[in-house]
Amino acid sequence: MSGKAPLLLIAAGGTGGHMFPAQALAEAMVRKGWRVKLSTDARGARYAGGFPHVVAVEEVASATFARGGLVAKLAVPFRIVGGILSAVMRGLSDRPRVVVGFGGYPTIPALAAAQVLRIPSAIHEQNGVMGKVNRKFARHVSAFACGTWPTDLPAGVTGIHTGNPVRAAVIERAAAPYIPPGDYPMSVLVIGGSQGARILSDVVPAALVSLPPALRAHLRIAHQAREEDMARVTAAYQAAGIDAEVKSFFNDVPRRLSECQLVISRSGASSVADISVVGRPAILIPFAAATGDHQSANARGLVDAGAAILIPEAALTPESLAAQVALVLDNPDGALHMARAALGYGLPDATQRLVEIVENLAGSSS
Repeated sequence: MSGKAPLLLIAAGGTGGHMFPAQALAEAMVRKGWRVKLSTDARGARYAGGFPHVVAVEEVASATFARGGLVAKLAVPFRIVGGILSAVMRGLSDRPRVVVGFGGYPTIPALAAAQVLRIPSAIHEQNGVMGKVNRKFARHVSAFACGTWPTDLPAGVTGIHTGNPVRAAVIERAAAPYIPPGDYPMSVLVIGGSQGARILSDVVPAALVSLPPALRAHLRIAHQAREEDMARVTAAYQAAGIDAEVKSFFNDVPRRLSECQLVISRSGASSVADISVVGRPAILIPFAAATGDHQSANARGLVDAGAAILIPEAALTPESLAAQVALVLDNPDGALHMARAALGYGLPDATQRLVEIVENLAGSSS
C-alpha cells in the first residue's frame, strides 16, 4: 500500500458547473502522477465522460430535498447517512491524501467522511453566492477556494481566490488577439447555457434587427437557442437579412469566442470564466431565477472591471439591449478597452492555483 501513488478524491454534483472545474483538476493531478477518484451520484456519473479514463468513478447514495414528494423527502437523510457510511468504509480501505468538493448534494458523503477520518479537505465554490452544501461545510474544511471574487462567505471563513478552471480548448485561445468592431463583418456570439435561454431567443433577434441598417449589415450572428425556439429565431434573422447561424449547441464555443467582437450571454460561472480568459467585451443577462441570484454575483467582477455591461432580466427589452449593443459596436476604442479589462480580470492559471492547494494540503498531512 505504501508504494501507491497518492490518492485525490474529488466529489462533485451532477451539473456542468460543478463537473467542469472538477474535470480540470482531475486532468492536472493525473498528469502529476496522482491517482484520482470521482465521487458523485448516478446523475453526475453521466457527466463524467470527459474525465481522464484512469479516473475511477464511485457512485454514492445521495439525494436532495429540492425534488420528489413527501416520501422521497423523508428518505433523504437516510440516503445521505448511507452514503457517508459507505464513503467512510471506502476511505478506510483506500485512504485519500486529500478530498476536494465542488458543490452539490453528492459531495456530502466524501466531505463528511473526510471529517470523520481527519483527511485534509478543500471546497471549490464556482459562484459568487455559495451553494447550500458548500456553505454547510465551509467551516469544516482545510481550505476554501473561490472561483468568483468576491464570494459571499460565512463569518470566519477565509477564501482563496483561485478563479474557475476552464477547459483546455479555452486555454488554447487565452488572450487571443481582439479585432475591434469596424466597417467589416462583426461576429456576435449569443450563448445562454448548455440548452440556450428562452428569453435570449425572445429578445436578442428583435434587438439586433432594430439596429441602424449600416451597423446591421455587418453583423454575423452565432446564436445558441433551444430546439423548440430555433425555427422562429432563424426566421427572425432571415427576414431582416442578417447572416445568422442558429444551433441548439455549439461544440466550438472557444473558437467562436476568440473570433467575436461581442458576446451576449448568461452569467454562469463557467461562461464568465471563459469570457475573461479569452478576453472579450460582453453583455451579461443574469438568470433571474438562479438560487440566491448568484448569476448577478458572478457578473459583478467583470462589470466592475469595465469589461461587461449587465442588464437584469427585468430591464431586458429589445430597445434596452439594442442600445447597449450599439454602444459597444459603434465604439472600437471602448470595445478594445473592454476586451483588455476582461483579460485583466481573467485567471487562466485557476487550475494551477487549485493544484497548489491540493499539494499544500497533501504536504501538511504527510
